[in-house]
Amino acid sequence: MITFTDRAREVVLSLLDESGGELEALRIAMRDVGGGLKPHFDLTLVGANERSPDDQEEDVGGFSILVEQSLVNQLDGATVDYVQRINESGFEVRTLEPDEPKKSQDPPQGEIAERVREVLEVQVNPAIAAHGGMISLVNVEETDIYVEMSGGCQGCALSTATLRQGVERMLREAIPELTGVHDITDHSSGENPYL
Repeated sequence: MITFTDRAREVVLSLLDESGGELEALRIAMRDVGGGLKPHFDLTLVGANERSPDDQEEDVGGFSILVEQSLVNQLDGATVDYVQRINESGFEVRTLEPDEPKKSQDPPQGEIAERVREVLEVQVNPAIAAHGGMISLVNVEETDIYVEMSGGCQGCALSTATLRQGVERMLREAIPELTGVHDITDHSSGENPYL
């Protein structure tokens, strides 16, 4: 069903080992980010008491994965990798693509998208990089934008304040026509939040 790269397998086994037997399986869940974008997958290590009756369990060589029954078909043939980029690292799930154009894979286009990216790259990300954080533009719908926080911002107790009082203020000053700045980050799965 799901294939793990050697690097992803090493990381999962290492994290399970570090838990001292407290955690025993990897749950793969999905959330739809809307706007025609590809769904976002959340990977969480869980203990025996966190299993759900709806979970389908599969041994993937050295550890088990738990997947909700409704996601089994969507994840069939998927590959899980562990990627490291500047200021962020984490698991990435690549599903098999249908035979239709990959519109959702392209970064948001247009004047607003370009202006937002410029503010994020020039003003925002350099400021939060000291805390290991990064904010990316995910989608633009008319004058609403959708951003995702990663690294030290994902799961940080001050992420809402950072977004509303800092990032959103900078974006609205540079792009007054913005009507909404929406955070689609799954903060509950942040692995290394800045505290």
